[in-house]
Order: sequence, then C-alpha cells, then structure tokens
Amino acid sequence: MAEHQDIDVLVAGAGPTGSTLAADLLRRGLGVRVVDKAPHAFEGSRAKGIQPRTQEVLEDLGVLREAHAEGGPYPLAGLHLGPVTAPWRMQQRNRATPDVPYPNILLLPQHRTDAILHRLLERLGLRVEYGVALEGFEQDADGVTATLSTGERVRGKYLVGADGGASAVRGATGLGFVGETDDSDKTLIIDCTIDGLSRDRWHMWPRVSAGACPLPHSDQFQVMIRLKPGDTPDLGHAALAERFHALTGLKLRDITWTSAFRPNVRLVEHYRQGRVLLAGDAAHVHTPAGAQGLNTGVQDAYNLGWKLGQAVAGAPDSLLDSYEAERLPIAAGVLGKSTELYRSLSKHRVAGLKRGDEERQLGLSYAGGPLAPADAPATKTLHVGDRAPDAPCTAQGSRRLFDLYRGPHFTLLAFGPRATGALPSLAWPAEGAELRRYAVGSGRGGHGTHSARLTDDTGGLARIYGVDGDALILVRPDGYIGDIITDDWATSFATTSKAYTPG
Repeated sequence: MAEHQDIDVLVAGAGPTGSTLAADLLRRGLGVRVVDKAPHAFEGSRAKGIQPRTQEVLEDLGVLREAHAEGGPYPLAGLHLGPVTAPWRMQQRNRATPDVPYPNILLLPQHRTDAILHRLLERLGLRVEYGVALEGFEQDADGVTATLSTGERVRGKYLVGADGGASAVRGATGLGFVGETDDSDKTLIIDCTIDGLSRDRWHMWPRVSAGACPLPHSDQFQVMIRLKPGDTPDLGHAALAERFHALTGLKLRDITWTSAFRPNVRLVEHYRQGRVLLAGDAAHVHTPAGAQGLNTGVQDAYNLGWKLGQAVAGAPDSLLDSYEAERLPIAAGVLGKSTELYRSLSKHRVAGLKRGDEERQLGLSYAGGPLAPADAPATKTLHVGDRAPDAPCTAQGSRRLFDLYRGPHFTLLAFGPRATGALPSLAWPAEGAELRRYAVGSGRGGHGTHSARLTDDTGGLARIYGVDGDALILVRPDGYIGDIITDDWATSFATTSKAYTPG
C-alpha cells in the first residue's frame, strides 16, 4: 500500500466547511487532499441562508460574485391563516454601509454553495475524492497516518474532520458529543415544484406546521413539513405529494431531493486532539432555525485555515490551541440561539420567525480569548478580537479596506506620524503568512519592503476604526483585530508577532 509523505493536511468531508478550509489552505501553498465518503456532491437545498459575515468570507476567497449571481434575497413571508394570507417580514432589510457592505442574508441552496466552492478548489488545482471514506488513523508527534477505504494510507501533518454530525473522525477520537437528539421530533424537507403558488413569498401554514420557500433562479421550492410525534413518513414521491395536498390544498411535483431530519443540539467537548481537529457539524450540530449551522462551520474553517498554515510554517503550537478557545464559545452561543428560535416555532409563536442582528454573526468577537486579552488596548470603537470592519480608503488602486485584506496575509495599519515612523523597524519573519503594511493618511511613500501609503480620503476609516491619535492595528488573515498598539511600538509588536508567527 502506498504511503504519501507530502501532504500537509488531509480534510475529511467536502461540504461547505471542508471545502472552505481546503481553499484557504491551498492559497497558502499547503499540500491538501479532500476525501468524502459520499458518491457525489450533495444535491439538496438543505442549509440555504448565507449570513452577512459568511458573505465576507466568500468575498475574501474570491467567490462572492458567483454566490450573489446564483442566490437572491429572502422574500417576505406569507402566513396562510385560513382564507387570509398575511405578509410578514422575517428580517429587516438593511442598507449597505461603509463598514458593513453585505448587511442582509443571502438565499442560496446548499448544493449551489458546495458547487461554487468546488469550482474554486478546481481552479486551485484540487479535485474532491468522492466515494473515499476515512476508515481509521494513527497519530504521532510528527503527523497523522490515515487509512482510506481504497486501501491507501495517507501521511499528513494534520487531519481535519469536517465530515458532518456522524463524523468518523470525531468517533475515532473518542471525544464526547454532548447534547440531545429528539427522536420524536422530525421534519420533512422536499425540493420540488408547486403548481399555482406565487414565488414572491416564503409561504407558511403555521396551523399545520408547513412551509414552502421559493429557491432563486429556478421553479423549485424548499418545502418543510413538521411531523407529529410518532409519525413515520412515507418518503415516496406520490405519498409526499398527497401529504402536502392534504395540508395545504396544493399540488407539488417534480421532486428532486428529500430528507427527514431530527433536530440535534450537540457540541463536542474538544475541537482538537493532538494533530486531529474538528470543524463544522463534526464539532457542533444545530436546529435549522436562524440559518446558523452552515455559517458557523464556514467560519470555523476560516478561523482554522490560517492557523494551520502558520503551524505548518513553524508557529507555536499554542496558536492551534486558540482555535478551540475561540470557536467553541461561539458555537455554544449559536446553539443556544438557534434552539431558542426553534422552540418558539414549535409553539407556533410568530416571534420564532423573526430574525435580527444576532443571526447575522457580524458582532461575534474573540475578545477575552487567548489571542485577545481583556486588558489589551482598545480604540473608541474596537477591541482586540473584534471583526475588522470595512471602510473607504485609497491604496494601490483599491477603494476599500476589504480589497486590501483579501488574501492569506496579515495587514498592519499605522495611524499617526509616530506609528508610521515605526513601520520600517518592525520585524516579521519570511516564513508563513506575509505582513502587508500601510501608513494611513501619510503623505510619504512606502515604508519597508511591503509598506504602502493608504489615504483616508473622507476620514471614514479613522472614524470607523475609532482612532484619533497614533496607533498600530494588526488585522489577522481571517479579518479580526489581532492587536492594537498605542506605544512602545517595536517591543509590543515583537511580543504580538511571537504568538502568530514562526519563531
């Protein structure tokens, strides 16, 4: 049996989480393989809501335009209450602002999200290996040797389980998956067309626990039917059509995908066991309420990717430990919110349909974690660990900060003459992710090998970032504030860089 020695990371699972991780690793120059036990890519609409923060991740990966082209806005809900259909706005439609360019949730069926990410992987030179299951693995101080269902043994530095709620990787670690599964509570999901139903509403029949959401750029709906305890559904297409007609009086046809799921609410006890890490549904499973599960998984991958890249380059092991410390509390909070929404829906409360700022995941912060001490300096608007907002600026042909952040690098912004003067003397290793430096508002040219002038034309950048004096702001590759330094530039920056870079 062949044994490969040239793989940095083996990823089990080719859904949104595993695919996002693989793409991030590939653009860092790592050797990656992605295996998935399924015979082909996922074909259903299942997780269909892409939150604003996840859209920012997709923009960084260069695929947001594709997502917007294939998706669309969520329609108003239409509540069918007997002979009356009442319009209902599930979430506020927000206007884009300089700091939040994508303020609204995007309706995008999961199979299209997967396809967009898989096309990205192919452009980066990788094809998902379908029909290949992970059958076991052994790890040592230097790496992981995995056995695949093909008989091949693959040697890599790290193994990441992004293989869903029934994760084989998690199962092999023996880590506990704490929570509950309610076997008496099941929901049918059906992708189909429906005769005579308008496509400008997300139709809901609260009294019979059914709904039909129009899917963009198609004639399909995603139908959801909440089953009663003890109800064992017939998944035959004719039986499903008959059930839907009995509930709503409408005819559905041309079924392309069906699923019967139970609401799981579970969280793994640890995200890491040595050189084996877990992400997405392998680490946490949610109810479908609030469109949180897929988004939380993608952001797991976004947090983990750059840390794995730095670890392979020789960064301290504690950087990988920060993955669990940052992401586990986020997942626990999201689980609580989605469970709260789902329980409201189960009691037929209209409040359970409402969506607000919390679900958008823009306010999630790593402040207080191992990379963002609570006593770290702050600006008027930002703490270390907060999301780095977008802002207008002019630099190298770009008109906004997110253009400068895009890519696998760190970004260092220098505000004020003293901070700008310190830029050339700040050491950063050649190994691992690059550091790009920008002097904000300076009339001078570049500083150092990777420094450039950045003009705050309107003052909006300084206002959004809350800076009115001298400061260095380090932005991590995943778009979070890595440090805020207001004095003693060289010493403070050297201390910070030790946590992030090869030593």
